[in-house]
Amino acid sequence: MLSVVLPTYNERDNLPVLLERLETALAGIDWEAIVVDDNSPDGTGELARELAHINPRLRVIRRVGRRGLSGACVEGMLASSADYVAVMDADLQHDETLLPRMLAALSGADNKGGADLAVASRHVEGGAVGEGLSGVRASGSGLANRLARTFLKVELSDPMSGFFMIRRAEVERLAPKLSSQGFKILLDIVASARGSLRIVELPFVFRERLHGESKLDTLVALDFLGLILSKLAGDLVSIRFLMFMMVGASGVVVHMAVLFTLTELFAVPFTAAQTSATFVAMTSNFWLNNRLTYRDRRLKGLAALRGLLTFYLVCSFGVLANVGVATMIYREDGGPLLIGIAGAAGAVMGAVWNYAASSVLTWRKA
Repeated sequence: MLSVVLPTYNERDNLPVLLERLETALAGIDWEAIVVDDNSPDGTGELARELAHINPRLRVIRRVGRRGLSGACVEGMLASSADYVAVMDADLQHDETLLPRMLAALSGADNKGGADLAVASRHVEGGAVGEGLSGVRASGSGLANRLARTFLKVELSDPMSGFFMIRRAEVERLAPKLSSQGFKILLDIVASARGSLRIVELPFVFRERLHGESKLDTLVALDFLGLILSKLAGDLVSIRFLMFMMVGASGVVVHMAVLFTLTELFAVPFTAAQTSATFVAMTSNFWLNNRLTYRDRRLKGLAALRGLLTFYLVCSFGVLANVGVATMIYREDGGPLLIGIAGAAGAVMGAVWNYAASSVLTWRKA
């Protein structure tokens, strides 16, 4: 049996069309579709349940209080009891007619021994980006592919593909290593497998989206970078923590820019300028974390304002943790090396405090 996992967010207009296409493409195959909807405001989940009443092949998982493509894919794959699980977008940009060939490649029906993972690739002979990606997004995808192959040694022509099929037994084996954050679940699977999967790549042409808007934005680049760093660190550090650190690094740049602008251009006294720069940096960090690091718990409206105030409070205590630890380590006769160690230890303690406390107080789970 085959399960086709369809992660959705605002795909109400596309879902009925896709299900009709799956019926045609998978005729004669025992299959089901699992829609994993991130509580879409356009009613995608409600429509999916209505369709499930009349189509026994369809199952629906509604996720409330959490979002993210990778997490939705993992939940959908683990909810399957089929031998094989496919993941594809619900925006009609993936070619559903490729699914029987993928299944044949895994089951051994193609007389090639049976693979563990079949990937739809835009970059093997016969595949193409087509009209599905803008020039900027196509260039970004190409750069991401090169980074993934260089740093993670992922031997795929298209590790950014979101269209693939895998043996469910492999999903069960790799699931504890997979991240619920981010967008690149295939890259996470292959990197986590560390060369243990037999992989076949099949060409496909990326289609143009018919309805709705792309879920990708410029911040996905940081999300992708966090995944690479997490894998390079052997999954010892979570992607969310790495995102938090990268946002914090951007806050340092914001802080220094505001500080020098106020002191050099407007002659603001240092103490006032330092205080202003601190609050501007904390505000910048909050909004970036809200957009990227905690995008699955994103705060809006009054909740965002309350979150900002708690973030100020958390970071204020983080400063105390930073100074306290640094002071404990520092000795006047320790020299430059000890000064550096004390400063770094204080910074790490402050960052860990900010991350842990903000996860509980500012972006706590619903």
